[in-house]
Amino acid sequence: MVSRTIYSKGDIMDDIINFFQSWTMAGIGARLFLATLAGVIIGMDREYKNKGAGIKTHALVCIGAAMAMIVNEFILRSFPTSNTDLARIGAQVVSGIGFLGVGTIIVTGRNEVKGLTTAAGLWVCAGIGLAAGIGFIKGTILALLFVIFVLRVLEPVDKHLRARARDMDLYVEFENMEAIRSFLTGLRAKGIKVTNFSIYRQRQAGLSPSATVTVKMVHHGDHETWLHEFSEIPGVLYVEEI
Repeated sequence: MVSRTIYSKGDIMDDIINFFQSWTMAGIGARLFLATLAGVIIGMDREYKNKGAGIKTHALVCIGAAMAMIVNEFILRSFPTSNTDLARIGAQVVSGIGFLGVGTIIVTGRNEVKGLTTAAGLWVCAGIGLAAGIGFIKGTILALLFVIFVLRVLEPVDKHLRARARDMDLYVEFENMEAIRSFLTGLRAKGIKVTNFSIYRQRQAGLSPSATVTVKMVHHGDHETWLHEFSEIPGVLYVEEI
């Protein structure tokens, strides 16, 4: 009589997890492959949007973080009697990746901050790499799915809410300095509050004065409509939301 071994889905999943957690060349390679795949997927979104850190950067960050945990586990296995903290190298990766993220954040000449999402992506990419490197496969896959959800699904929601927010950051160019006063007077006439106003380039070599302005509208509405109204104020040459 021939007996048959029946594997449930739970058994297959356990075998896969055990394979990733195994201290073999194949197991270590599988961890690094998963880390690379996670970095590539996150980097593709940034690359598609022409951001500073793309596929290669995210993949390398994820691989480096995974390798840090693999090395940490190697030390623990090689010196089992030593007082080694398994999370020590991983903790340094979490704090150290912040310096790399800072390099992607820039403040433009219009006082516009760019690169925050890319910096956050690099940080979470390092966290996913740490999980992959230690063999925490379920956490790696779930975190990757949530990152994809945030980057691809929540972005339209974020844009919609931002487009109807009461607060707006504006970049405005004026005909002359007197036009600035007319602009502020026009805003007050519409019941709009000015919470921040900075002139960052005055008339030099024939350049028109310009400023960055933060305003609070009287109600929520389409920003394109507000921008059209602002452009109609006498003395305003150009206005856009930043």
